[in-house]
Amino acid sequence: MKRVVVIGAGFAGLAAALRARRAGADVTVLEALPRAGGKAALGWADFSSGPTVVTMPQVLSALHERVGLPRPHFESARPTTTYSYADGRTFAPGALAVEGDLDGTLAQLSRTEGQDYLRLLRLARTLYQDAQDTFLFAPPPSRTALLRYALTRGRRASPGRSLASLVQSGPYLTPFWLRFATYLGADPYRAPAVLHNISWVELGMGVWHLNGWAGGPPGQARGLGALAARLAEHAGMLGVRFEYRTRVEHLVHERVAPGRRLVYAAHTGRGVFSADVFVSAADRDHTLGWLGAPPSPRPLGLSGFALQLRLSEALPAAHHLLFSQDYAREWQELRAGQLPTDPTLYLHLDGDRAFFLVNAPPRPELGAGRDEYARFLLWRLQERLPLPVREWRALSPAEYARVARGGAIYGSAPHGLAGALRPGWRLGSYDNLRQVGGTVHPGGGVPLSLLSGWNGAGELLSLPYDDLGGRGPW
Repeated sequence: MKRVVVIGAGFAGLAAALRARRAGADVTVLEALPRAGGKAALGWADFSSGPTVVTMPQVLSALHERVGLPRPHFESARPTTTYSYADGRTFAPGALAVEGDLDGTLAQLSRTEGQDYLRLLRLARTLYQDAQDTFLFAPPPSRTALLRYALTRGRRASPGRSLASLVQSGPYLTPFWLRFATYLGADPYRAPAVLHNISWVELGMGVWHLNGWAGGPPGQARGLGALAARLAEHAGMLGVRFEYRTRVEHLVHERVAPGRRLVYAAHTGRGVFSADVFVSAADRDHTLGWLGAPPSPRPLGLSGFALQLRLSEALPAAHHLLFSQDYAREWQELRAGQLPTDPTLYLHLDGDRAFFLVNAPPRPELGAGRDEYARFLLWRLQERLPLPVREWRALSPAEYARVARGGAIYGSAPHGLAGALRPGWRLGSYDNLRQVGGTVHPGGGVPLSLLSGWNGAGELLSLPYDDLGGRGPW
């Protein structure tokens, strides 16, 4: 029986452990935190501290089927998000796949805005369809695959053009389209035009709330923290061993032939764990550090400053995004390494809990003024959207730095065409090591992290690629 060590019990690590165990391997998962979930497992134990909703629900459903679990129960978010502007205007678009048409969305826009919305949504769909077979639902692309994409579809992605110039559509819709690039940790004013495809995932395919599992009552477990706990529990029942509060210090490796190296063991604060093969679902730069290599020279992407809120009354599940007065100025402050003085506010409501987030630079030292900035954010939120807050807990870039270098949630910034291409699963010449998770191919977010972990481990064990039902006509 092949011995596998998986580093990290976030969504990619859980998927890797499940696939390896289903293939008959002896699997041990090393996790520095006290529970599974990765970025979703910071702060209060009964809260999610990272992703709050589901996109690409077919990927989660397929994963559950592959490992013998009942399918999750999803509720569509209608609208996808309510956008509020500083002058009081709101915009609440629906997803095309959920609503069946765009009548309700277009009714909220002027004629010119509606024409721009249709034009840019169609373009987002084209870019997504062009990219999915090469960059999303396939192994890390080879040079041949990249050349094929460039010759057949690449021109439609406007190489050399910025996202900001592509989506110019007036004072309200321009920041609306720009903000989708932040889902990959990008500064939208520095992001390439190809990242416009991200908006199709939400506006075309839909956003969903996780609300229990098939065969059980709705609402039995909500949120993606509950999903991580369920996957970890199932993995444990299959025989996967979890070593929590176990932080890797370095990986023991040696050269075995010209151009070939092998990892033999992971040294941790709780002992040495040896294996035949290793899967790291940690931040890629952390893995490089454990191997004694320098981090990537690319600049880091965004971090976040978040508050977990307990409410004195239950509110319906909903998303809100409250734009700052001057979106461009907000990004100037972030580029300067500052916490924004007038940040755009992201809020997810889920019963008697809420998750509240603003963009932040990847600087863990900003955690020194955590509570002061948290009170400022609460004051700004109560000005824009009053809530019955009973208790709160702040998570600064210092907290996110526990699971990501500098607190950069998605690793290196996807700026420029080269930056938008995520690194592959192999790290140099290490034959028995694969790197998975949101900092590598195919990218960040729960469904893509699951795909990365499932297939990165599969490649290491010579299993076929499995798109987990993600590829579709859309």
